[in-house]
Amino acid sequence: MRYKDKMYKIGAVFLLSAVILIFAISFGSAVEASVCCAKTIDGLSCQNVPQSQCPSGSQQAPTSCESTSFCKPGVCYSPNEGTCLDNVPRDVCNVNNGTWSETSPAQCSLGCCVLGDQAAFVSLVRCKKLSGFLGLETNFNNKITNEVQCVLSVQNQDKGACVYEKEFENACLFTTKANCDSGIDGTGKGTFYKDKLCTDPELNTICGKTDETTCVPGKEGVYFVDTCGNPANIYDASKINDDAYWKNVVRPEESCNLGTGNSKSCGNCNYLKGTVCRQSETGNRANYGDNICTNLNCVDSAGKARKHGESWCANDVGKKDSSKNNVGSRFFRHLCLNGEEVVEACEDFRQEECIEDKLVTSEGEFSQAACRVNRWQDCTSQTDQTDCSNSDRRDCAWINNICLPKNPPGLKFWEGQETQQICAQANAQCVVKFEKGIFGDEECSENCECLTDSWLNEQISTCNALGDCGPNTNWVGSAGNKAGYTLTK
Repeated sequence: MRYKDKMYKIGAVFLLSAVILIFAISFGSAVEASVCCAKTIDGLSCQNVPQSQCPSGSQQAPTSCESTSFCKPGVCYSPNEGTCLDNVPRDVCNVNNGTWSETSPAQCSLGCCVLGDQAAFVSLVRCKKLSGFLGLETNFNNKITNEVQCVLSVQNQDKGACVYEKEFENACLFTTKANCDSGIDGTGKGTFYKDKLCTDPELNTICGKTDETTCVPGKEGVYFVDTCGNPANIYDASKINDDAYWKNVVRPEESCNLGTGNSKSCGNCNYLKGTVCRQSETGNRANYGDNICTNLNCVDSAGKARKHGESWCANDVGKKDSSKNNVGSRFFRHLCLNGEEVVEACEDFRQEECIEDKLVTSEGEFSQAACRVNRWQDCTSQTDQTDCSNSDRRDCAWINNICLPKNPPGLKFWEGQETQQICAQANAQCVVKFEKGIFGDEECSENCECLTDSWLNEQISTCNALGDCGPNTNWVGSAGNKAGYTLTK
């Protein structure tokens, strides 16, 4: 026969993490009214957050941001870049010196911008900026109404040698048929020879071969140049004295194979593969001419080869595991750009997370990453697993039958009692009952799982998920000398 004799109350009280460098924002234990806040405590713009996260001096409204005037999404036009972005809150646009409108303004009207033998379907202002960057005159056609027509408009332009008479000699310009037909240097219409170079002996021009090269505006490769200053075919050291190579246009895909780039003998650069024409530097010169294909790829700080334009996530500079949320940690976006590794910090206190995706191409794996707002604010308010896991609305996870942030925010420990209250939400008490036999032996009869390490570890994981609470290490890997919690019986 057994009878109830005694019970233990086992409680875990959680504290701020033992080693704290950087921290952030609180949740309330009860559901708190949500407002649209123009600028939150953490400096984020136009966020739907609990009212306590919106400082008194910031504009706010007790409704969703989409329904307000100051945070209503619309079209933001940048007069400096000539770009238009959709779904941008009004105040965010204005702060960044943009012009906001509810519908697309006239400045966002697109047309075909011709850039050498390439084209882009952009606004007029953007066309002027791109043309200036490439050293070209602005050539904008607003009668072309879609990107496919725009690209085809330049692909279908015939190019070749335009021979015309100048000072009783046969001068020559490598250009388009349309340009040749309109007259060269005021001399009248020239004679056009499609896919011919000005150095073709059969044309009997004053233009001859050279061992010089040039970077052509709007093109990626290194090109031979003739005595008249016309670009010829792609630089190939083995073809410098090949008469056939100086007669007809040879397409890049039919030219020499660049390989890994920085070749001294081949100028067939490919920007998408990480090479582009640039002036030679000391110690890195081509066999002929003053230009070379420069490799724009990178080797990142971890020693991994990265392609030009590739981006990836890291939790801290030099660290590879972006899944960790150690105390003081922050997400970063790394980018390989023009041969250099560039590091861009996401919002501090883990208010932004870095997301990454990988694309497998014929050239291998290519990763792309971006900083995105960490939508953790209303996680603890969710009581339904489906609502908690709704990734369209929030970044939460259903853990131990509680809705918690996937990426816990940092906490500002120096701001006093508020951060202690956040961690206190994980405090837990479990009543364990024992039955005592007539011979004095005891046996657990209720909530016995609370006596195990697994129960304590479950409480610890819940505490860690709220923020920088409980036992943890900081971003440099130091665990400190405090447990981060107390356990009593």
